[in-house]
Amino acid sequence: MNREVVSRQQALRRAGGSSWLRGFMTSRTLTSGRSLHLEEIALMKHVLITGVSTGIGHAAAPAFVRKGYHVYGSVRSQVDAEKLQRALGAQFSPLLFDVTDHVAIADAVVKVEAEIGREGLAGLINNAGISTSGPLMLQPLDDIRRQFEVNVIGLFAVTQAFLPLLGAQQNATHPPGRIINISSVGGKIAAPFVGAYVGSKHALEGMSHSLRRELQLYGIDVILVGPGPVKTAIWDKPSATELGIFAGSDYAPMMLSFQKFFVESAKKDGLSAETLGRRLVEIFEAKKPKTRYTVVSKRFSGWVLPRILPDRMMDRLIGKAVGLLKN
Repeated sequence: MNREVVSRQQALRRAGGSSWLRGFMTSRTLTSGRSLHLEEIALMKHVLITGVSTGIGHAAAPAFVRKGYHVYGSVRSQVDAEKLQRALGAQFSPLLFDVTDHVAIADAVVKVEAEIGREGLAGLINNAGISTSGPLMLQPLDDIRRQFEVNVIGLFAVTQAFLPLLGAQQNATHPPGRIINISSVGGKIAAPFVGAYVGSKHALEGMSHSLRRELQLYGIDVILVGPGPVKTAIWDKPSATELGIFAGSDYAPMMLSFQKFFVESAKKDGLSAETLGRRLVEIFEAKKPKTRYTVVSKRFSGWVLPRILPDRMMDRLIGKAVGLLKN
């Protein structure tokens, strides 16, 4: 270990690992124009973000890097890993795993622990997820099962595996970390034709609240973030309004109406992934964070109103809007 790294470690111990000093030392490393040694990586604050290939995770990774964090990001392909590594540099370390692959998750834990050792993780941002659609009356059970396997079981597989590195153990050698679980407006408001997705997010909401109360034992906080629609290139693709196996069903015209409305709203009023990425950093660094944050562009119409109207009134409004009700 070189003299510069030793002196920095000693300074951190004297300062009690204060965040401002850690950030100052990190900035010196980032501007040096060279690759980081493992000893230097161990001096930085580390976060793990799942699902960084696209969308919110793809925007959150550089947002955390810009604030001086060393980011571990999960991807499912080597191509994405190499692309992100080139774009984000030495402050980013890709982890190749799918949240449903428990063996690959365990391998990732070994890699991270070997690199950061006693410093541990400052945070885990559970972002990886999928969305399936279709009327619950007709949606294949395998699709519904897959929805929960990724968005709920996979998320908690990652969480359980990395909790020791977040400080969930006796005599932890580092301050407790913080978990952010990415939910959705759909975790509180149920729209038709996305019932499996809505169900997975409702499950995530309830389990996150239970987990937060359980992890008080270790001082680890759990925060929910529920975004509304996000502007992405996916809404410009024909697949965004394709009906697939439901094209010949009784629900086909209503599904098409709903999908067109949702796509148009997302393209017009959706938040940019970059905005959400920056917001995640702000929430992560908040001194006294709320237990849940809703991040939408039109808060009253997209969040407040649907939650204060009686359920039966919402049923009628949605039913008439998409053609499920004729009168």
